[in-house]
Amino acid sequence: MNNLNLNIGLFSLSQIEVIYRGLEEGLDVSIYADPKFDNDQMEIIRYGLKDGLDVSIYADPKFNWEQMDEIRLGLKDGLDTSIYTNPKFDWDQMETIYRGLKDGLDVSIYADPKFDCSQMYQIRLGLEDKLDVSIYADPKFDSYQMSQIRFGLKDKLDVSIYADPEFKYFQMDEIRLGLKDGLDVSIYADPKFSGIKMYQIRLGLEDGLDVSIYADPKFDWEQMDEIHLGLKDGVDVSIYADPEFNWEQMDEIRLGLEDGLDVSVYANPKFNNDQMEIIRYGLKDRLDVSIYIDTKFNYSQMREIYRGLRDGLDVSIYANPKFDSNQMEIIRYGLESRYLWCF
Repeated sequence: MNNLNLNIGLFSLSQIEVIYRGLEEGLDVSIYADPKFDNDQMEIIRYGLKDGLDVSIYADPKFNWEQMDEIRLGLKDGLDTSIYTNPKFDWDQMETIYRGLKDGLDVSIYADPKFDCSQMYQIRLGLEDKLDVSIYADPKFDSYQMSQIRFGLKDKLDVSIYADPEFKYFQMDEIRLGLKDGLDVSIYADPKFSGIKMYQIRLGLEDGLDVSIYADPKFDWEQMDEIHLGLKDGVDVSIYADPEFNWEQMDEIRLGLEDGLDVSVYANPKFNNDQMEIIRYGLKDRLDVSIYIDTKFNYSQMREIYRGLRDGLDVSIYANPKFDSNQMEIIRYGLESRYLWCF
């Protein structure tokens, strides 16, 4: 150790241990016996010396120990590591290039610091499958988008329909699945549809429905779902296929249509879904709901009038917006008690 004329005070105990280990192994430790290398970097250089490698290629403090290790592994496998011996590459980027070289791939297409390791990985997988990766080997695509294009190429689909960075991963997935099922995806292959909206349109196409009635970005996905369910059940969805209705209102109209009710009496955006529900219950029970089909009554008031009608009471006594629902309930109880008393 002293023969190296080292200033021991400049080294940590861990660094000294790596230098001492190299000396014991008969290695020329002078190449790494320098405090500018941390102990992990020293170890990787020592491993290279032990394997008889030209460690001068990576014995540079600008490489961290993980980068050094990837270069060392490449040298050990007899690969041309010059393509990734660049501190601009993170170690995981180097690893992806190294693995490609080891598999005999043309890594030049992705050996560029502008690609992160996940993007490099997707390109490498495509090369392994002998795909035309040029369509997605572009940093404007993130790794998730690249994976969807790769899946499409693997299935021999026309990926040009969705190989556009404007489409997010989930959108690409829906278009790819549609293409795979032989559907006409042109109706929803548009970035203005979110992935979940595309999903609703794709389900409709799979069911053989005329999705044009809801394939419109003005509908949210829950509204699309309600229209899709109605089409599937064979009801006249035109009554509620209007973005003015929220999905819960659409649900109430759809349920009424499925029961064969005259939903026109409540298919109006001015009624909220709770009000629609009470009107639907009345229609289903064959009651004269006209007495409470009025937006002046809130849901709770409508419920009290409905309950009275259902029980055969003369609700005209309290079917007035001036009574709140609690007052209506008390009057209803009174009417019920009088009715029972009469018997």
